[in-house]
Amino acid sequence: MANSMAEQLQQDMQCEGLLECIHGLKQLDKDCFRALVESEEPLTIDEVAERVDRERSTAYRAIQRLLQSGFIQKEQVNYDQGGYYHVYYPTDPSQIASDMQRMLNDWYAKMGQLIQEFEDKYEGVEDGTPAVEDMRA
Repeated sequence: MANSMAEQLQQDMQCEGLLECIHGLKQLDKDCFRALVESEEPLTIDEVAERVDRERSTAYRAIQRLLQSGFIQKEQVNYDQGGYYHVYYPTDPSQIASDMQRMLNDWYAKMGQLIQEFEDKYEGVEDGTPAVEDMRA
């Protein structure tokens, strides 16, 4: 993954790159998400692990990251004789897109604020004029 924003903008990024870029998800997380999206029905951890060719515990950690990021949902299935298990399925893509747009808007607002702080702090430094902060002191 690119380290700077300039490097990221120069990359040929696909839509799945948003999973990594916005949420910091790993390749395994993306593979597990893809397995759930491609399945016609919800999957158990064991089924996901089998589809991505990983150990159950490794797939479980990826599923937990996807749950935490809001990309998938968990549902409890109860056995008639008692007990239960969980199945996982992808969140509605429009909800995921809406959440990512909200995060991007928040990030954009924060970056705008930081840029303004930078400008306020260093304005006039080049020509020897004191910065706004220096004049307040």
